[in-house]
Amino acid sequence: MIKSLPQNNSTYNNLNTIILLLIVLLVMSCGTKKSSVQEGAIEEINPKLLFLNYTISKDKSDKKSIQFINKIIADGKAKSNSNKYFNTGKVGDLKCAQLDKDSTEINHVIIKNPLLKTIESLNDSLIFENKNIILNKAPISLRLQLNSKTKLIVISEIIDTLQNSSPLITTKLD
Repeated sequence: MIKSLPQNNSTYNNLNTIILLLIVLLVMSCGTKKSSVQEGAIEEINPKLLFLNYTISKDKSDKKSIQFINKIIADGKAKSNSNKYFNTGKVGDLKCAQLDKDSTEINHVIIKNPLLKTIESLNDSLIFENKNIILNKAPISLRLQLNSKTKLIVISEIIDTLQNSSPLITTKLD
């Protein structure tokens, strides 16, 4: 004969409550997670890519100038994981900013100084070393995700460590 243990109603109710809570937590943790906040910027309906080509040169007094070659606007979306451009720059780097109709900056990218090239070569001891070469003229090719409000592209040279810049060229997109 099996003897049943005396059951205390409050202990039995507490145990049922704990089991029920564990089941609810298990179900909630296995459910899909949807963020109520949208990550990133709002995607545009018809995204466009902007391709810009320039030539940068400097004169004997190291004053830089940029000549516009062409622009192409095409349908498409830039890859979001691109590390081609930097967030901050050094003196001599370029800042390419997209501006709206009121000349308010929408966004920008930093381009490493195109007139300063670093090459790796073998020295006389057959050890690799980096050398910096300063060019007088170089091409600049940009691929940017075009914001629908962008009316101007301004390329400026970063002139100090506070990221202040001096405009070199302004390109209208109309």
